Order: sequence, then C-alpha cells, then structure tokens
Amino acid sequence: MIKAKNIGKTIAKRLNEIEVFTLADLAEMTPKVAYQKIREKYPDKIIPKCYYLYSLQGALMNLDWRELPKEIKAGLID
Repeated sequence: MIKAKNIGKTIAKRLNEIEVFTLADLAEMTPKVAYQKIREKYPDKIIPKCYYLYSLQGALMNLDWRELPKEIKAGLID
C-alpha cells in the first residue's frame, strides 16, 4: 500500500484496485489517468476531481495538496 503525503486508506485502496502500488506506478500512469480509472471503477460514487488530482500530484511531489503551485493545479484540471 502506498505510504505518501495525501494518500489515506481510501485513496490507497482505490489505487491498488487499479494496479497502482507505488509512487513509481502512479508517476508512470499519471494522476489524470489514475483518477479516470478510479472514476470508471466507481461510476456511482462521487469522486472529487480536484481533491483526488491534487492529492495524487502532491504525493508525487511530496507536497501537501494545498501547497501545489497554481499552474500545476490548473494543468491538472484542464
């Protein structure tokens, strides 16, 4: 299970379900693709786009999701 900033039990479980077990796996897949796969796996659940994308990118950068630079946040949401 991934142990990183912004990655709690629920996000870690959902990442594992889409075959993401390490930060390297997440970097290879990219936060955008990981988010999309999680959404596809849980079509009836509300999966907050900004929170998930920022959390996943923050984990890769070892930053709290609230500390991501604005330009990175904007690039994730496009």
